[in-house]
Amino acid sequence: MILITGGDGSLAQALRECFESVGYEIAAPSRSSLDVSDRHSVGAFFRTLSEPVELVINQAGSLRDGPLLKMNEADWDKVLDAHLKGTWLVSQAYAASLQGRPGHLIQVGSYSGLVGPAGQCNYAAAKAGLIGLTQSLAREWGAQSIRSNIVLPGFLETAMTASLTDVQRAKFREDHVLGSFNTVHHVAKFVRFLHEDLPHVSGQTFQLDSRVRRPGW
Repeated sequence: MILITGGDGSLAQALRECFESVGYEIAAPSRSSLDVSDRHSVGAFFRTLSEPVELVINQAGSLRDGPLLKMNEADWDKVLDAHLKGTWLVSQAYAASLQGRPGHLIQVGSYSGLVGPAGQCNYAAAKAGLIGLTQSLAREWGAQSIRSNIVLPGFLETAMTASLTDVQRAKFREDHVLGSFNTVHHVAKFVRFLHEDLPHVSGQTFQLDSRVRRPGW
């Protein structure tokens, strides 16, 4: 079985379709069934699973952008809880459920975790934290054959970006050397490839777009 958190989103649905097309059983709960930021909800959900989970895709999240001086504590906490605390809680519950079996965690990160855009300090901090968490878990659990990787999908045309103007989209496109955006279906195919065909890879960050950074930037 594969668990995909944040199951209502466009990427979650593409992931579900991609894995189901080759025979995987999928659990893709919405927030009403699995609130990743709540320890009791996470524990209760894992207790309902009747089959072992071989892969967890941590992609639940929240977006509350705004300038630092106008950002309130709830905006900060909501985003950090959904992305970072939620991944921590789900990863804890997942590792405990494995009971010696191999496993795989794939986090859905963001380019914002690398560059820290203005007006996204909460989101950027959460996504940067996910990179560190991914690497730490890879080191901690590698001896138990539990893999941990993170994928940065790039700009996606989803409900989260639907409110952007054409001018804003054009600006984002200028940053891509290929002049085009990724799609949820291409991301899903890569995630499946990472899980199925790269069994010796762990602790890695995969950027899936054509934005180019100098090392250290």
